Parts: sequence; structure tokens; C-alpha cells
Amino acid sequence: MVKEMEITKVSIRDRLIADLKVIMNNPRDYDFSPRAEINGTTLFIKNEGDEVSTTSFELDSEMMQTAERDRMVELRVKFNVQGMHGVLLNRTPNSRDGPKSKKLAQPSWKTILPLDL
Repeated sequence: MVKEMEITKVSIRDRLIADLKVIMNNPRDYDFSPRAEINGTTLFIKNEGDEVSTTSFELDSEMMQTAERDRMVELRVKFNVQGMHGVLLNRTPNSRDGPKSKKLAQPSWKTILPLDL
């Protein structure tokens, strides 16, 4: 299940694009089915079947025109698991990767959702 969701940024390119940060309860949890709707001028994104996991963002007039024209939103999701993506304390030197740097895996995906207006 989803522990927490947050819309980090909403922008317009050819269509409305929303960047979403999702924190899951454990790494083997795959229960995420996003749904998008607009109520007034507020964009709501929620997980299907979970009323607690909801996030919102206030849209301006240009974003509203784009959303009403296309009736869809491109969602860019970055997944995290609480406690797994923290600060790396012990660095293992690897001469092929640069000056003692190591990156943790951060899964992400893109999807296009229909909007309920």
C-alpha cells in the first residue's frame, strides 16, 4: 500500500504534466493504481481503493485550459520506500564510477491518465 504521496511539480509542455513522489510501505508492495480528477481548479491524484492516499495541487488558468482541452494528464512517478533511500554512510571505493560515489536505485515510470472533470 501507499504510505504517502506528494505532487512535487505541475507543468505544461504539449499537455499537462504532473511529477509525483510516492512512498511505499515495503519494497515488495506493488499496489499502486493512480486516478486523476479535477474538482474546481484543484487537481487530485489518489490511489484506487485507498481514500487516505490523496494529494492535490491548485492549477492556474493556463493549466486548466490545457487540462480541459486534452482531458488527460501525464504522470511522472518516482517511487521510494521509507528507510531504504536515505543517506549512504559506508562508501565502497570503485575507481570506475568516479570519486567514491554510489547511487541508490530509484524506480520511476511515466503514464498518461484520463481526467475526470
